[in-house]
Amino acid sequence: MNYHLNFSGLTPYLPQFVAGLTTTVELTAISTVGGLLLGTLCAWVKTSQLTPLKWLCSVYIEVIRNTPFIVQLFFIFFGLPALGVKLSAWDAGLIAMVVNLGAYSAEIIRSGIDATPKGQWEAGQTLGLTRLQIFTRIVLPPALQRVYPSLVSQCIIVMLGSAVVSQISVEDLTFAANFIQSRSFLSFESYIVTAIIYLVLAILMRQLFALLKRRLFKNPSL
Repeated sequence: MNYHLNFSGLTPYLPQFVAGLTTTVELTAISTVGGLLLGTLCAWVKTSQLTPLKWLCSVYIEVIRNTPFIVQLFFIFFGLPALGVKLSAWDAGLIAMVVNLGAYSAEIIRSGIDATPKGQWEAGQTLGLTRLQIFTRIVLPPALQRVYPSLVSQCIIVMLGSAVVSQISVEDLTFAANFIQSRSFLSFESYIVTAIIYLVLAILMRQLFALLKRRLFKNPSL
């Protein structure tokens, strides 16, 4: 079997690759911020005395962590309209990514909080700080530093998992690859290029988070 790679045949489709890459980067950037904020909020609720909210957060986390991402995506895009909530494909994809990352990051952050000595909570109370102030100023920063590598890995996993949003016609990088191979019949080349782009994105994300770590934490070696 002789097969000659023809990457030059993909040249006319560079605009599609760029458009798909742009959509993937946009979804990743927004969902990373939104998911980490949601995860932090849920982690805080689980340390509070608000029992009903703790129960709701626990249910949310268990449901999301124990169901496939594509099912969550389909529920938001195809299921919610039955309840009168209509979303565009892009909005549905973004919400699914935020909700998914929020559940996983909540448990990661909670594990960092659980490792915090109780003396830090008591010290904050001695200073007259509220529970929220103790959480944001004393407990959360070192907790985030402990679990930072796990959070970074989870954010990258969500970025790679964003390929699934092409199933609801979000014109991301994978959607572009599917479109290009269907027009050019260069399936092997299309998906090689797409895989390389995802690999580069993952490496760049890791480097960006490493830079952010040095700015956020005084002792980034921890």
